[in-house]
Amino acid sequence: MTQSFSVSDAAARRIAEIIASKGEVSPPPALRVAVSAGGCNGFQYEFRLDPEIAPDDLVVEAHGIRVAVDPASLDLMDGGELDYVDKLMGAHFTVNNPNAASGCGCGTSFSISG
Repeated sequence: MTQSFSVSDAAARRIAEIIASKGEVSPPPALRVAVSAGGCNGFQYEFRLDPEIAPDDLVVEAHGIRVAVDPASLDLMDGGELDYVDKLMGAHFTVNNPNAASGCGCGTSFSISG
């Protein structure tokens, strides 16, 4: 079974801005999207720049940037999309996750059913 994860144009543009603000680094880091236990709903998303890509990571390339997802996190986000939302209340990365049964208002915590 093939697992998937995608990156919206808004998220790719914001990642490119963040990486550009760090100056020239070779190779440029990827944005790592991971899931860890915790948060107000059981799981929480983590976002960080990571210069290391593991052999078993799923790497999504879009608009000149890379997003890396480890296999365990991908199991919980399969079919999801990384997005960047800029609203009156603030701007942040969020994951549109079809596997999440519920989420919190901040968009960084979720639960799954079963």
